[in-house]
Amino acid sequence: MEYREALTAYASAFIDELTKVNVKHAVVSPGSRSTPLALLLAMHPGIKIHVNVDERSAGFFALGLAKALGEPVALLCTSGTAAANYYPAIIEASYSRVPLIVLTADRPHELRDVGAPQAIDQIHLYGKHVKWFSEMALPEKSEEIVRYARTVSARAAATAIQAPAGPVHLNFPLREPLVPYLDDPKLFQYGTHWNEMSVTVRNGNKQLEEMEYKKLSSLFRKKQKGVIVCGYIEKAFTEEICGLSEKLGYPILADPLSQLRSGYHSKANVVDTYDTFLRFPDIAEELVPDVIIRFGAMPISKSLTQFLKKQTHAQHIVVDAGSGWREPTGVATHILYCDNALFCKGINKEINGPTEFEWLNKWKDLNVITKSGLDSIRDDDSLNEGKLVTVMQEIMPDQSTLFVGNSMPIRDVDTFFHNHDKTIQIYANRGANGIDGLVSTALGVSSVNNDTVLLLGDLSFFHDMNGLLSAKMNGQDLIIVIVNNDGGGIFSFLPQSSEKDYFEQLFGTPHGMDFSHAIEMYGGKYHRAESWDDFEARFRQAFEQKGLRVIEVNTEREENVTKHRELWEIVAREINMSRGNDHNEIPQ
Repeated sequence: MEYREALTAYASAFIDELTKVNVKHAVVSPGSRSTPLALLLAMHPGIKIHVNVDERSAGFFALGLAKALGEPVALLCTSGTAAANYYPAIIEASYSRVPLIVLTADRPHELRDVGAPQAIDQIHLYGKHVKWFSEMALPEKSEEIVRYARTVSARAAATAIQAPAGPVHLNFPLREPLVPYLDDPKLFQYGTHWNEMSVTVRNGNKQLEEMEYKKLSSLFRKKQKGVIVCGYIEKAFTEEICGLSEKLGYPILADPLSQLRSGYHSKANVVDTYDTFLRFPDIAEELVPDVIIRFGAMPISKSLTQFLKKQTHAQHIVVDAGSGWREPTGVATHILYCDNALFCKGINKEINGPTEFEWLNKWKDLNVITKSGLDSIRDDDSLNEGKLVTVMQEIMPDQSTLFVGNSMPIRDVDTFFHNHDKTIQIYANRGANGIDGLVSTALGVSSVNNDTVLLLGDLSFFHDMNGLLSAKMNGQDLIIVIVNNDGGGIFSFLPQSSEKDYFEQLFGTPHGMDFSHAIEMYGGKYHRAESWDDFEARFRQAFEQKGLRVIEVNTEREENVTKHRELWEIVAREINMSRGNDHNEIPQ
């Protein structure tokens, strides 16, 4: 009796405090030891719970939910290997800076390391992949411990969202009985008044001193040849960065995850085909900058990364709103920990504008020519992966969302998703760049964003087919486009593709699966596109329907490589024609 009262006061205070610090969603997997927390999360009017049977899928679902919300999401499971199944999603959350509050139930101390069932060592289970770990105190009803529960709750949320955002882990040792008093008249009121937080935590934005802006602005005024590179950014600052580009006269090399390629903002200086033209050594040598300003994570483009690594004589300035070290090129000269928008505003105040536009126009002209060459893919009647992105972009409605799988899909989006005025948000799991958990992450995003489309490969889809159960159980809406080239398409672009004796066995890995059966099992609508007209009609129709809708597009791996190389040749010819020469080397 006394323990149940303590459990009720302690756990309900913790859950209530989560709601007071802006945690509105929790993803729960069924289990026994987590019973008190699960019941109280479900009962609290300020929390919406999402039940996901498989913890691995649940972790990625919470990841997608937190990505779309931009706020912490709680994640709850029972003890044992259930908690271990969260690990891949926690790793991704750590590297992609997504706030998660991971709550793992555990056996009490007397049942650890004695052979008790479903008991593993959960202390620091996720190692350095969480920002903070706390082994929670055992439940008590004392004012001190109830207050402690509320304080830890508030601290967990504040730590998860503090830049750089990321996951935190709280481990709850719980004794039986595990069912709290759900009819307790003081439920959720222990330790504080109903409308008051136990402790207020506020995170501020980092700012440079005014003298730093003056020094940097003096540098920029002397250096006309500069570029602004934008990778994945946790918090968009579209207007500020476009204003910075206009003041400096520097082009913006905008990764698709920067959210700068779509929307109603000015895209006059946004370059979106650099991944293609930087493949040409002659062109890259003409575009050597004196200054590089980089925001966010490293871009997707390998050719851009290689280009940046070669700029050893440039002033390479990395602006990071967090406190991590996102600089894999090894050539940065300045690492500035500062809010991105405040940095742009600080520089914009000191700069009057460029005096000449030859440098900027060179990048913009190359962008126009390259885009013209890439657009020739529209004339291809065969189903192929590059044109698929172009067609999808044209059909997707304003205010829709595209979640992109890793390997080839994200690279094709980088190449073929061009500037346009519709607002299409693009998400991907580019922290650890894995192909696992993509269906579940996209379903988490679709819980927040309407008209969400997932574009992924066949192996990625196979890796997370069990994630479809959430769509069936919760009646979720998601459009999935599967690019099925019967194996690992990206390996055909890599050096190991020349090892013909072992390539298919070790890298191509053809599987020959018919995905229609899986879609039927999970209650979805399935269609295999037979032509472009067929795909376009079905894709348009999908936005008028509800539930799980899956369109499969079958392509050939080797043909995909050939088509990409043909496009590079077309772009090289168009650039040469515009210059009246034939010197640009064709990349392989």
